[in-house]
Amino acid sequence: MSNFFAMIGRMKFINRWSLMQNAFSENIAEHSHNVAVIAHALCIIGNKKFQKNYNCERCALLAVYHDAAEVITGDMPTPVKYYNSDIKNVYKNIETLAGERLINMLPNEFKEDFSPLFNKQEKDKELWEIVKAADRIDAFIKCVNEMRMGNREFEKALKAQQQLIDEIDLPEVKYFNSEFLPAYKLTLDEHTKL
Repeated sequence: MSNFFAMIGRMKFINRWSLMQNAFSENIAEHSHNVAVIAHALCIIGNKKFQKNYNCERCALLAVYHDAAEVITGDMPTPVKYYNSDIKNVYKNIETLAGERLINMLPNEFKEDFSPLFNKQEKDKELWEIVKAADRIDAFIKCVNEMRMGNREFEKALKAQQQLIDEIDLPEVKYFNSEFLPAYKLTLDEHTKL
């Protein structure tokens, strides 16, 4: 019996932004879906507008599993995870061990198929950069949505996430930022009038 997929299914129980007062909760399953959609879009933008050669489907798959190890570790709040380099390195090791633990829940014949989704490989380096960018964009969107609900708790986080996105030196991210991100600030009525 393998409990790998049952554990992956538990992503919906791991809430994000645990140190913040949230107007609405977000779990890592929802977040991973959003990151996969954004990462896929970034790859398509890169391929169509900037002559990149991204494997869009592979990137979306990496994004689906990018936080899966958190079903074992939980979601470590950013201020804690990045407090200093020692904590950051220890947590990276814990995430690696958690990923290996999940892989070991699979039958042997499937381990090599899922291992690259948890253990970053050089051949996927460009795609992991896209996933990281999509992760930051989704964090920004979460902050926008919280602020739209009047939740000032996310005011500084919104500015910090915008700065992180602005620092990403990928043309597809800059394009997404100018072409698609402004729409997240619109109301439903404003969306339907477009």
